[in-house]
Amino acid sequence: MHAPRSLLLLPVIIMCLSMTGPHTCVASHKKDSCHVQDGRADCSHLSLKAVPPNLPRSITGLDVSHNRLKALPPGSLAPYPGLLHLNVSYNSITKLDQGLCQTLPLLQTLSMEHNEVFVLTNEDVSYCTNLTRLIMASNVLKLQGEPFSALQSLRVLDVSMNKLLSAKLGSRPQLPSLVSLDLAFNSFVTLKKDDFLFLGHSPSLRVLNMSSVSLKTLETGCFEPISGLRTLIMDGSNLGTLVISKLCSELSGTAIDALFLRKTKLITLTHTTFAGLQKTNLTFLDLSRNGIEKIEGGAFSWLSRLQTLIMTDNHIMHLTEDTFKGLTSLKRIELTKALVKSHSIPTVDDFSFRPLSALESLILQRTAVREIKEHTFTGLTSLRELDMSWSSCTSLRIINNKTLVSLAGSPLRKLNLTGTAIAQINPRSFSFLRNLTTLLLDFNFIKQTLTGKEFEGLDRVEEMHMSNNHQTVNLSSTSFVNVPNLRVLNLGRSLKAEAVNMDPSPFRPLPNLTVLDLSNNNIANIRENMLEGLVNLKVLKLQHNNLARLWKSFKLGGPVLYLKHTPRLATLQMDSNGLDEIPAEVLRGLSNLREISLANNLLNSLKDSVFDDLSSLRVFNLQKNLLTAVRPNVFKTPMSNLSLLLMDKNPFDCTCESMLWFATWLNGTHGTAVPGLWDRYLCNTPLAYFNHSVMDFDGLSCKDMTLFQALYILSSTAVIMLTVTALLLRFQGWRIQFYWNVLINRTLGFSDAKVEEGREFEYDAYVIHAEKDADWVERRMAPLENDSCRFCLEDRDSVPGMSKLESIVDNMRKSRKILFVVTETLLRDPWCRRFKAHHALHQVIEASRDSVVLVFLQDVHDYKLSRSLFLRRGMLRSCCVLDWPVHKERVPAFHQKLLIALGMTNRLQG
Repeated sequence: MHAPRSLLLLPVIIMCLSMTGPHTCVASHKKDSCHVQDGRADCSHLSLKAVPPNLPRSITGLDVSHNRLKALPPGSLAPYPGLLHLNVSYNSITKLDQGLCQTLPLLQTLSMEHNEVFVLTNEDVSYCTNLTRLIMASNVLKLQGEPFSALQSLRVLDVSMNKLLSAKLGSRPQLPSLVSLDLAFNSFVTLKKDDFLFLGHSPSLRVLNMSSVSLKTLETGCFEPISGLRTLIMDGSNLGTLVISKLCSELSGTAIDALFLRKTKLITLTHTTFAGLQKTNLTFLDLSRNGIEKIEGGAFSWLSRLQTLIMTDNHIMHLTEDTFKGLTSLKRIELTKALVKSHSIPTVDDFSFRPLSALESLILQRTAVREIKEHTFTGLTSLRELDMSWSSCTSLRIINNKTLVSLAGSPLRKLNLTGTAIAQINPRSFSFLRNLTTLLLDFNFIKQTLTGKEFEGLDRVEEMHMSNNHQTVNLSSTSFVNVPNLRVLNLGRSLKAEAVNMDPSPFRPLPNLTVLDLSNNNIANIRENMLEGLVNLKVLKLQHNNLARLWKSFKLGGPVLYLKHTPRLATLQMDSNGLDEIPAEVLRGLSNLREISLANNLLNSLKDSVFDDLSSLRVFNLQKNLLTAVRPNVFKTPMSNLSLLLMDKNPFDCTCESMLWFATWLNGTHGTAVPGLWDRYLCNTPLAYFNHSVMDFDGLSCKDMTLFQALYILSSTAVIMLTVTALLLRFQGWRIQFYWNVLINRTLGFSDAKVEEGREFEYDAYVIHAEKDADWVERRMAPLENDSCRFCLEDRDSVPGMSKLESIVDNMRKSRKILFVVTETLLRDPWCRRFKAHHALHQVIEASRDSVVLVFLQDVHDYKLSRSLFLRRGMLRSCCVLDWPVHKERVPAFHQKLLIALGMTNRLQG
């Protein structure tokens, strides 16, 4: 059986406590006051000279270690009667006051290591009946009487580093509940028969630590009182071969299960070194750091029940078929740095491991072996793991089908050849390892094109690592055809830049692949179908490549959407790729993505919808980009369910438009961890916030601007509407007016004059024009005549037999309107100016009728009009002043307006 995990960890914890104290096992931090959390008060490292009196009365744990206490008066602890754990380590306390446990009757743990306690008497701890753990390491103890006799519940006692001259801590049976006793770093050199008699009533003792106790003599029967001992730690004791042989003999009557003999100057393992352990149930033996050079044949033959053997950091020069003889139950052996090159290269004979028929794990890390022979590993019929990482062996430079043939009879599942200087892998080199599931080939010098034949026979391999290769590997479309069950493929920092740019893709035969690492390969070109068929891919690592060009919007053919074939992707790493834009469609469909890392790129302005599909995101890394704004249109969806946000070291623009939403989000209760929020999220602009944390941004200033923003929006809208209206009226006003007039006049008619007013006249309008404009009148005015509209034209409608003057006067009286066709010629015509205009005006004044209509064929100044015709535009109603349009399409509108003007009443409007 393996030694229980907790049993193996306990000695490590004890060593940490005894050698360095509990607080040096973790990093300390500077603080200026006690920290209270979960009922425990941490007042360590505060240079205190007394226990603080103002802590919560309900605390159950108090740590005042690493201070300047010289005494521990019970009165100073009276405010905290519920204390269960008290740590006063690393002070200058000289005495343990007998009233301590009277004041703290519930105390269970007392740590007083690294103080100056000199004498410990019966009375000092007589009331500590509930104490389960007492740490008195690194004092200068002298025991008087039976100081531990009252500790009926004590389970852990540490009196290491006290210069004790004997292991005898009492003269009568006591400590019935003790499980662990630490006597390390003391000064006794003899272990007497009655030293442990005081533990005769401690059947529960399991762990004894006597590290760095240089025993010279062990009396027969010295371990009899503690025959239930399971773990013995003798590290650094400089025992030597003879004393260790005696130690093993004395342990023969115990229940020993784990024995630590590290750094004990055990240079040679003889045939009889462990003979005394033959009748024990020892399953764990650690012989690390002993400088072992020679192992005699049969040295381990007494340890038939041993399951774990640790022999790291030794200098073994030769392994033979008899070296491990007798270890029939061994399941794990660690030989890390156990065979190292010194004056010669260590040799491993054929069949050296054959006695280890039950071995499941063989660790040969950092070893130097002359060569791997045809039968080096023969006989390892249960081997599941072989680790030869960072080892030196010329046989591994070029791996062929004979290199590891001695493993053909092993059900090997994991093979680690990391850092073994492999330069080439020949076809079928692993073909006999049919059960292999994990192959590690990192940190080698492989330089070849993988055709797929190298991995022939590895159809059960699920994990393959070939990263950090010191040469470059090229791929082909068939590189992985013989590993169809591959789930993890690591090719980081190993490939040629163009290795993956081929059709069909080298990864197409891997439908079960879940993790693909192509980082640090300077890849610049990827085909859109590179990941086609990888429907189960969950982790894709592409950081430290040169993929920015593939996502450029101006790229010929558009962006390369190589992620569209990975709908189950959960982790995407694209750091350090020079990305300065992300197409809106590139992350579409990745609804299962939980982690995305885009750190160390050049991203600045992101499209609003680029992250809209990332609603399941938990980790978002955008460190060290050029982001100035964090807008909700971009980040609201991906940041809705985040657990971790990393967006520090960006040049944030701390303005309302750029930062208000982000600052509000950071201050909200969203449950997202944001490391370095106060010192790494700094504003770059404006100057008022330069180099200040974004948490200093005042969002209230943006709320004060709400009114101004509303006014700005209203005023902007008004200006835009006014501009649009002006432009519309300027260029299309005539058309609007035309259709409006048509609509109104079709409904109400063209005239607002009464019917009776129309019956008084024979003509609707008398037309006055210059002789030169007669053609225009005939061409443009005459066609408007119909049953309801008649013009009086001088040349056509003169009264026969009348003089011209009388005819003009008579026709004017018969016309309801007088229409002037105004041109420069008309104004210069003396006949029109002196007679027609004068008489028309006279008629208007005499009849009190608003009956003049002006039609301007030319742009005539109002001054000239007044001087020649005694008329001004302002004298007339606006609808009676018309301009002949320049554009032909406006002529119908002019006709419409003319008919309206002619239909207006002549009665003056009040």
